[in-house]
Amino acid sequence: MTTPFESPAPAPGPTPTIPVAAATHHLSIALLVVVALVVGLANVVFDVGNASLLPSLVSKEELTRRNSLTSGSNAATQLGGPSLGGVLVQLLGAAATLLVDVVSYLVSAVLMWSLPRPVPQESRGASPSIRSMIAEGWRYVTRHPVIRPTLIMATVANFVCGALLAISPFFLLRTLGASAGAVGILMAAEGLGSLAGAALTTRLANRLGSGRALIAAGLFAAGAALLIPTATPGWGLLLFAVGYAGYNGGLVVLSVLTRTYRQTATPAELLPRVMATVRFVSWGAAPLGALTAGLLSAQVGARATLAVLRLSACAVPPSRCC
Repeated sequence: MTTPFESPAPAPGPTPTIPVAAATHHLSIALLVVVALVVGLANVVFDVGNASLLPSLVSKEELTRRNSLTSGSNAATQLGGPSLGGVLVQLLGAAATLLVDVVSYLVSAVLMWSLPRPVPQESRGASPSIRSMIAEGWRYVTRHPVIRPTLIMATVANFVCGALLAISPFFLLRTLGASAGAVGILMAAEGLGSLAGAALTTRLANRLGSGRALIAAGLFAAGAALLIPTATPGWGLLLFAVGYAGYNGGLVVLSVLTRTYRQTATPAELLPRVMATVRFVSWGAAPLGALTAGLLSAQVGARATLAVLRLSACAVPPSRCC
């Protein structure tokens, strides 16, 4: 799976509802959809809370490093999680594996409960309505000279990510004739690129400065994307792996640096609203990218679609975001 720009910390896991329903023979598609919606809602709340809490726990000087560690842990999870999950499903069965996942998140919740609480802000009169809070966050994001263009960049990047997720397996299987096992290995290049990006972000920011590192990462990601549609059968598949890893590595650097900037530049009382606004707009582009890639591929083919996507990856020069 292509690493989304602004990829969140590990999200809340599944509830025990599914294993219980499976054990009592009451599992249905409707129940799965409802659980997925609830988990998705919890994911959004967790992600916004995670990004908003971090600045109160560490100093501004440590934010880039801590955000890099978060992205690195996500990449490691993407690399090892599916394999471990497959082993557990084989050993325990699908329902019992979900219970293991539930227990792991309960342990995580206990650990998070032990975190220090930020000092509550003094109330300034009546609490604003949800609508007014959303509007305030939107105004701040769209009027900020740096956060606004980085939001545009994130939205374009997530559009491309969603499209790549939809079209890449089809391109590898049908166009290049790769085996199912090879597709899995090639798609895993995403995790390797993300790990490399997370490991290098702090070093790049310290050596080049955040602005120059942002430009360098954006240009590198766009250049790497050029390799993906040039892949050919046989050893030419390595071009896909290098391009896929490089694109995701560059996105991780962009994600960490822009997220750190928002955390330092946004007033504390507005940070949750700003993070929620960015998440809503930028992540909303991913399914649109997947839909567009599917429709375009049906008309012009997978390779031509990937060629269009590589142009989209260069659509917003990162220099405009600095």
